[in-house]
Amino acid sequence: MTISNQTLDKVGVVILAAGEGKRMKSDIPKVMHELHGKPLIEHAVEHVEDLGLLHKPVIVVSPKHTMVQDYLVSRAEYVVQPEQLGTGHAVSMAEFLLQDKVTHVIVLYGDMPFVSADSLGRLISRHVERDNAVTLMTFMVPHFKGVYQPFYNFGRIVRDPDNGHILRIVERKDATESELGILELNPSFFCFKASWLWESLKKLKNTNVQGEYYLTDLIGLAIEEGEHLSSVSIEPKEAMGINTLDDLEIARTV
Repeated sequence: MTISNQTLDKVGVVILAAGEGKRMKSDIPKVMHELHGKPLIEHAVEHVEDLGLLHKPVIVVSPKHTMVQDYLVSRAEYVVQPEQLGTGHAVSMAEFLLQDKVTHVIVLYGDMPFVSADSLGRLISRHVERDNAVTLMTFMVPHFKGVYQPFYNFGRIVRDPDNGHILRIVERKDATESELGILELNPSFFCFKASWLWESLKKLKNTNVQGEYYLTDLIGLAIEEGEHLSSVSIEPKEAMGINTLDDLEIARTV
């Protein structure tokens, strides 16, 4: 499906980049660590720019520094997440910049540099074609050994064995022994119907160990409400995230 310019003009992108990245053991914000000669955030923004959208990406940043803003300058819009209250809270910070401007909202992460413009295009296409409330990316791994070991901590995609529809996403810590063996995983790349997103974010609860509002909880909400939901598949490489210096070293070999 070819994406029309009319559709692209109604797509907004939110890139979450407010994490402090303490596990990087550095004073530099995580998304400003370099991979292949440029900051992680640059990779994410470049992939978005390749889509040719009308609206600049909205980047959710920390109040503790301005390094991202100083680097990207006018290539993006910025919103500050004053407290680290979770990914759902972070996305809600962008509502005032995108409300009434876009019909669809893609959510990406500044520390996940490999998701491609091609995959983002397929995500938008599927989302519009199916008139979904939520469209998500998923990926398959052959096992959880060697280079695939870091993916063991990702949420599992549980599907109906009869029709293949997504039933739920189970986080690793909540998964049963059999669910832990599921090899289709959730990298947390989403495209939302904007009107549904802004209303649904207000319904999120923070009744979890972290006391945070999780964006992934919207998937369960969409299923519960009977909303249209489907997925597109990506390669495992595109789901690689950078949380530690070891992750960064591995990414440099890719």
